[in-house]
Parts: sequence; structure tokens; C-alpha cells
Amino acid sequence: MAAYSQDPRVVMTLDAGGTSFRFSAMRGNNPVTPTVILPSNADNLDRCLNTIIDGFATTKQRCPEQPIAISFAFPGPADYPNGIIGDLPNLPAFRGGVALGPLLEEAFGIPVFINNDGDLFAYGEAIAGFLPHVNKLLEDAGSPKRYKNLLGLTIGTGLGGGIVRDSELFIGDNSIAGEVWLLRNKLAPSMNAEEGACIRAVRRVYGERAGIPFSETPEPKIICEIGNGNHPGNRTAAIAAFRQLGEIVGDVMATALTLVDGLAVIGGGLSSAWPLFLDDAVSEMNSTYIGPSGNSFPRLASKAFNLQDPVQMEKFVRGESREIKVPRSAQTVQFDSLRRVGIGISCLGTSQAIAIGAYAFALRHLDGRLAPTM
Repeated sequence: MAAYSQDPRVVMTLDAGGTSFRFSAMRGNNPVTPTVILPSNADNLDRCLNTIIDGFATTKQRCPEQPIAISFAFPGPADYPNGIIGDLPNLPAFRGGVALGPLLEEAFGIPVFINNDGDLFAYGEAIAGFLPHVNKLLEDAGSPKRYKNLLGLTIGTGLGGGIVRDSELFIGDNSIAGEVWLLRNKLAPSMNAEEGACIRAVRRVYGERAGIPFSETPEPKIICEIGNGNHPGNRTAAIAAFRQLGEIVGDVMATALTLVDGLAVIGGGLSSAWPLFLDDAVSEMNSTYIGPSGNSFPRLASKAFNLQDPVQMEKFVRGESREIKVPRSAQTVQFDSLRRVGIGISCLGTSQAIAIGAYAFALRHLDGRLAPTM
């Protein structure tokens, strides 16, 4: 997949938000056109579709050569392989199923690939970000350990997720694999995890601890500054808000990594506040269960390491490798007895990771490595 960093082909992409659409084109994992920003016209389907077509048309004119595909993230629910968008909360114009992919294929005469942003974030970090970064550190340290699987989480307006298994994006039979936002909220079991791990959750907890109404709570960026002691406010409440976020994120990652067994990377708008929550997330992952007889055992079969912490990173990279003797033989083999997973923050930035993921997803389909989408 690293070969795509030198690939000459151009793919147009889109960052779709509730209020604006941002269009660009990628070549060799890098943007090659200025970003075109247009209002989403989210409440009117015809205007919204015209905006999407106009945005791609303008971007196409600015491409250094003819684009060979369109590939982008779009909110769900959706039938992503067939390019059909369902009922979107943030884009009310999309109701009852809109065949956006086929519309764009007809308009531009090139293949169109649509995915979830959490999926493409994880894919981009697996291709050119966190996964190769960690594997390079292991290689440089002389460790034989390598990782192939990655869980990606985006924490912002909502809680998103994506899974990459052995270099391939795992989408699921209904295009809804990695929907971590629907895991149970550890601290409020009648709610889903997203209600404890998103922007509104940080504001809500801060307001509760500081004794102010939600409408008067600052945005998480300010709450983070308060927690770091760089802005006036209730520092105790700010620290508590992010520590609670960390506990819920850790619970989500532990549940997911029980099945995925790989590295985990965090992106999204709240990821920059990691010094206030990542230790708590990893601590939750390394917590214990209590059995019926009172015995305790680890929550995960592996040990979780905070790879933003240089001390934990060094222990993670070093592992516990030693030579063991082959029974009935003079031979010895290397054995690393430390089963471990590493947790860290996006190496690329969320938007860049999504764009790289979209670019690579299109090229791998066109190269015949994956089954066609439509």
C-alpha cells in the first residue's frame, strides 16, 4: 500500500459536513488541487445534489490530469457498496434512499466509491499513518513483532470507528462494521457509548461538575485549556470531564480490541486533548474483572500501552523477547511472551487520514484487489 505514495493517478474526494462540503483531488497520497468549499444546502435535495456535482466539476477542471475515480466519506446510514445514502440526521434532504454513487458515475463517467468517515480514517492510518509508524519503531529496535490489524476511533461531534484487518478495510455485510458508537455506555448502561464520548458529553459533564447549565458551558477546546491550567474556569470540573471521557473510550476500545486484537488509533476533534484522557483510557483497558469466587483477571488478554508516553512506548517496543530451547533439540527460537496492544493518536490528522484512505480504497478496487462496489 505504501506504493500509492508515488502513484501518478488522480482521485477526486470530498469531506462532507452538515453545513459545508470540501472538495479536492489526491495524487500519491497528497492533495493536488486547492480545496473547493461550498455550502451543503442540507435541507434541499436538488440544491444539495447540484452542489456536489458543481464541486466535483470545479475540482475536475483544476486537476493536473483527468481523474480516474471519485472516492469520499459520507455520513450514514447508507448502503455504501452500492452508493445509496439513507436517512441522514445532519443532511435532512436525504430521505428514503438517494442513489448518490450512481448519480455521480453517470455525471462524470468514472467509478465512484463512498464509505464511512470512521472506516476511511482507520484505513488511512493503516496505510500511511499510525500502523506503519509503530511497525517502523519495532523494526528499528530489532523486534520481530509486526502489526497488521488496526482499530480507528474518531471522537468529536459523535463517536465513529473503523477496522482494518490484514491491510484490508473490514466493512461488514451491511456496511456497518465498526459502529462503536452503539456499544454500551459503561457509566450509564441504558445509554450508548457515544453519549459519554463526544463533544456534548464533555460539555455536559463539565457543566454538571461546575454547576452551570449546558447552554453556558464552553466548547471542549476551552474546557481542555481550563484543564491544562491555561484558561480561567473550573479546572477540577474540566479534568473530571475528560477523565470520564477517557474511561468510556477505554471501555469501548477494550471491548472492540477483544475481537480485533491489534493497534488502536484515535482521531477527531477531541483527540488533541489526549493528555487529559488517554492515560485513563489505557488504565480502563488494563483494568480487571472479578469472578464469582472473588478472583480477578485482566479485562484484555493483552496488555495495553499508551504509545504517546515515551516510557510506555519503550517498553512496548522492547517487549519481553528471549531465546527458548526447542525440546529434544539443540536449537533455540526467539519468543516474545508479552502480548500487547498499543494505543495512540493520529499521525496524519483526521482529515488527511480520511483523504488518504479514500484515495487508496479507490485504487485498490481499480487494481482488482477488492471486489467491485457497484
